[in-house]
Amino acid sequence: MTVGGQVKQTIAGLKGARVTLEQIASMEKNPEAKETLERNTGRIDAVINNLEKRLGVLEFEEPQYKGF
Repeated sequence: MTVGGQVKQTIAGLKGARVTLEQIASMEKNPEAKETLERNTGRIDAVINNLEKRLGVLEFEEPQYKGF
């Protein structure tokens, strides 16, 4: 698997984790726990955004891997 493929796989996994945190946060009754889950969802968003930018650079540098 190429580096680009690994980054895409990581992004997909993080997006799944983000959805799971959102679902748990929506059911959480404890306000402190809910706030913590929402804060961590935001952190995962930041990581996803950074990885998507890096993926764009990788695809620009290695166009043969674009779209895989």
